[in-house]
Amino acid sequence: MKPGIRLVQSRHHPGPGQPVEEQGCQVIQEDALTIDVEDIGTYTLMWTPTDSVEADGYVDGDGLMGDQGSGALALAAGFVFTEGIIQGMNDIRTMAFCDKTPGVIRMRLKSPEAVVTRRRNLVMTSSCGLCGSREAVENNTFGLSEVPDRMRLDAQGFSQLMQEMLSHQAIFAETGGAHAAAIFSADGRIHAVAEDLGRHNALDKVIGATLLSGAGFKRKGALLSSRLSLEMITKAVRAGLEIVAAVSAPTSLAIEVAERFGVTLCGFVRGQRATVFTHPHRIDQVD
Repeated sequence: MKPGIRLVQSRHHPGPGQPVEEQGCQVIQEDALTIDVEDIGTYTLMWTPTDSVEADGYVDGDGLMGDQGSGALALAAGFVFTEGIIQGMNDIRTMAFCDKTPGVIRMRLKSPEAVVTRRRNLVMTSSCGLCGSREAVENNTFGLSEVPDRMRLDAQGFSQLMQEMLSHQAIFAETGGAHAAAIFSADGRIHAVAEDLGRHNALDKVIGATLLSGAGFKRKGALLSSRLSLEMITKAVRAGLEIVAAVSAPTSLAIEVAERFGVTLCGFVRGQRATVFTHPHRIDQVD
């Protein structure tokens, strides 16, 4: 059984006049991951573990300890980054699983006294998004800055990128219950892909993986298998991602934030089609 998948028993009703069938059903795993940031707070996320063996931890100057998967550590790094708790990996002193308490990552920052955060000690469900008012958006309570304007993409390139992301969605293929996110560059390369039951987690995972690899976000964008909500676009803006493309629809606040901070937001990206809602100059149409 792949990581992130669990087998459960179910009763299948195929239709009128057809016998009920007892069958095994593969479903996406839901678990709790607590990120304990020393002197800041604790954040419990409902997530999907996608690596069979996790790296031991992260130490500033040495990077990841061990060559195993980094799904949980990537999620932790991506979450504290998109929350504005850190500005980059240089702000983290250490990050590792707690020996005594399974499912807890303890993180120590270099300068916790300098952190100004909006949210502390939270439990977030798989569908939990950003809590905020229009005033918070208009007053830029989130402390966002305009993204760079250096990226251009052929509109026809979306199809290949989405197909490549789909080819990495093993959990979705087995369960139909996973969201996916990917980081890509204008040359058509995908640099990181992640799946999770929560669309916010999937995006934080690929942002965290990019931070851990040291690759950076210059001339990069994000692909999403979900709808585009306010929190998804604020995470992208904080990372400096120039293009965000999703298979589903954006919300009105997501469009407003993308317009304000210079992000090219594309929805309904399916096959050769895409609807560009903001800053269309980055998307080249090829006849």
